[in-house]
Amino acid sequence: MSATFDTKKYCRQTLVGGNYGLLNTTTFHPNPDYYGALLWHRLMGRNVLSTQFQGMKKLRSYAHCSKSSEGITLMLINMHGSKTVNINLSVTLANTNESSMLLQVTNDQNPRHGIEREEYHLTAKDGDLHSQTVLLNGKELNVDHFGRIPLLKPIRVNPSDPISIAPLSIVFVHIPTIQVPACNMSTRENM
Repeated sequence: MSATFDTKKYCRQTLVGGNYGLLNTTTFHPNPDYYGALLWHRLMGRNVLSTQFQGMKKLRSYAHCSKSSEGITLMLINMHGSKTVNINLSVTLANTNESSMLLQVTNDQNPRHGIEREEYHLTAKDGDLHSQTVLLNGKELNVDHFGRIPLLKPIRVNPSDPISIAPLSIVFVHIPTIQVPACNMSTRENM
């Protein structure tokens, strides 16, 4: 919604301090939200794409041009406490503006095959939303003894497979095979 009103920047919270910063105020280790913010920063480009979801009120979907590569990146949030959602994508270019795009999340089959998509599934350890440990694709994210952030490696998935979003989780999905005018490199440079 903010992109509709041409909002350029958004700051959710402090890095350290306040009620819940991105870093723990005692250890300076990342709190779970840090990893979501880091993936957003690394994957989601500046150009925002319009999305629609048909089917479940507790699923949020966001789409952007990918930040430093071809295609688009989605962020999907399943706020349902017990239901896994499996979705397929349908892409429709809007008629009103050549560079705008409507991304519909439906049960259609994705016709593009070949190049794998990359998925980053963030979940709370043991499903406990109060846990200080976050999992990426089922593996704990912890800084090493030097305080370095772990590598955030995606899983690679066949683009025709549905995207599975576990209960109370966030999934970032990079899809290099979806090309839209708004994400052309020349379009990005002119913005």
